[in-house]
Amino acid sequence: MSEQQNRMANSDRSIVVAVEGAVLRISINRPGARNALDAKSHHALHQAFDQFHNDPALRVAILTGAGDRAFCAGSDLRDRAATGGDSLPSTGLGGLCQRFDRCKPLVALVNGDCIGGGLELVLAADMAVAVPSARFGLPEPRVGLAASGGLHRLARQIGLKQAMEISLTGRLFDAAEMKGFGVINHVAKDLADAEDKALNWAQDITKGAPLAVSATKQMILSGLDHAGLSEAFSADYPAFVTMWDREDATEGTRAFLARRDPVWTGK
Repeated sequence: MSEQQNRMANSDRSIVVAVEGAVLRISINRPGARNALDAKSHHALHQAFDQFHNDPALRVAILTGAGDRAFCAGSDLRDRAATGGDSLPSTGLGGLCQRFDRCKPLVALVNGDCIGGGLELVLAADMAVAVPSARFGLPEPRVGLAASGGLHRLARQIGLKQAMEISLTGRLFDAAEMKGFGVINHVAKDLADAEDKALNWAQDITKGAPLAVSATKQMILSGLDHAGLSEAFSADYPAFVTMWDREDATEGTRAFLARRDPVWTGK
């Protein structure tokens, strides 16, 4: 994809996308507003994630913020006050939080403060790495609001008592605390180390067959919809069935036996 095409996706440049091989880098580019999301950037993120979903050559996305102060400070309250409320796309906050059928992995690279809707974006990602100085929180009650969908994800991803502490107190937590809670995977040494970690994860993911990665995600997430382990085992997972009948499943076995790297086609 050319730089011109990248600009066409978001003419005001509040969201910058760049293709690096099979990886789509998405950057919230509003550092003056601590990368808070106004109506235009919510919809621009929707377009960026549509691009990721619709391009079979793109395997993994990395979401981050511009600068070194903030990943995302949530919705822009000044814009919200001026417009009388949120103007969100059908895919929810950041064009991401209501994409319940998303089959490709997303890595959050938390380069700074991750507050309100910013934390909701991280909770919607599949993996997350943060710089040591990053702060996390859901301070919505302190401005008369609630974090909405982020509360449901939080309570499903970590312990209930920890979720209540984050949601009810409104205070900010450091990266080490959030790793201990299980909200993020890794605390990097610095921003360069966080960049390396996110890219290494992305490269590791692309070593797997595209259909196998999609099937793995579907089985993990859809399996959680079932109360019991036996029900999860016996449930139907269409992506898993599709994976078995495709060329890549045969290629993986052949490559293993021939002691060579597999060549995935996504078929």
